[in-house]
Amino acid sequence: MKGAKNFFLGLAFGVFLVGGMLTGAVVDRLSGIGFLDKFVLRDGDKTSLSVDRRVLKEESMVIDVVEKVTPGVVTVSISKTRLVPDVFSFDPFGLFGWSQGGKEEKIEQDIGTGFILSEDGLIVTNKHVISDTQASYKVVTNKDKVYEVKEIYRDPGNDLAVLKIEGEKLASLDLGDSSELKVGQTVIAIGTALGEFRSTVTTGVISGLGRGIVARGGGSSEKIDDVIQTDTAINPGNSGGPLLNSLGQVIGVNVAVSSQGQNIGFALPINLVKNTVDNFKNTGGFERARLGIAYKMIGKKIALLNEVPEGAYMQEVLAEGAAGLAGIKAEDIIIEFGGERVLDEKGKKLSELVNKVKVGDKVKVKIWRDGGEKELTVEFVKEGV
Repeated sequence: MKGAKNFFLGLAFGVFLVGGMLTGAVVDRLSGIGFLDKFVLRDGDKTSLSVDRRVLKEESMVIDVVEKVTPGVVTVSISKTRLVPDVFSFDPFGLFGWSQGGKEEKIEQDIGTGFILSEDGLIVTNKHVISDTQASYKVVTNKDKVYEVKEIYRDPGNDLAVLKIEGEKLASLDLGDSSELKVGQTVIAIGTALGEFRSTVTTGVISGLGRGIVARGGGSSEKIDDVIQTDTAINPGNSGGPLLNSLGQVIGVNVAVSSQGQNIGFALPINLVKNTVDNFKNTGGFERARLGIAYKMIGKKIALLNEVPEGAYMQEVLAEGAAGLAGIKAEDIIIEFGGERVLDEKGKKLSELVNKVKVGDKVKVKIWRDGGEKELTVEFVKEGV
């Protein structure tokens, strides 16, 4: 019996050993062909299968957005004539009294991007894209259909313009809500990169919010506040094109790229565009309510250190602007505008609140001055800055 017992124990151990060897061989074999790479747990609770699925999901999202919105993204093209001097009749120093001869040359070139706002032919782009008032412009769809731009409305206060073409049932894009954006959120840009490659798609994330930049181009510069910073590749020619969220909604208008860094681009928040377009539709122009100030937002940390409330610190106030006429002074802090708190985080920045105001409105403004609060009324007249 004792021998039998040892036999059975030995048999059991042998089966276990053989089974382990077989299992090891199978594991090695399956791992070799990549089978277990899809199912073996990694980092405790994640599998490469879930990673693969996430990648596929992200790729599918981008593809779906691109297919959805590309028909509503257009290329802006310029058309103008210039005089090309005749080298034999050109007198560069005016020594001989020769008249400058030559011939006219027509130039047609893709210069920027835009997107369709309404199916009857309103298109949004950047003002700097169509800055040449002596030229004519066209827009080209992704199907290479060409439309003449019939009217152009340039916003003097922002780098925005509205183009009007004659069309029906055009593929307009949906507008999102830029007040809900989060740093790290996935975004997609579509545009005519370098003025040559139409319908170019790039992806990235929102790198920062509420940035202030000075955009230069076309021989001029413009200070733009509260723009969206993104690492999505934005190249010359992308200007005026849409920055999109994962739902295919426009959350910004691509406006500038840093010349000193890599993967640093900027876009105007779409809520600013909404207000501008609503103003345009109501007035036929771009009359804008302006405070006439330069300010800096004071966040919670700075407010606590200086024993002042959060709000918009007045760096400069124009005497003839709406704020100056209402009695607001430099070094005041605007803490409420129209009954809403002015906050740098988890609130509304001053520019967002002012963008909702129309010319002719009167707004109650609460300021902090000399250790106390004071309420003033700001009237936004047409002549205001």
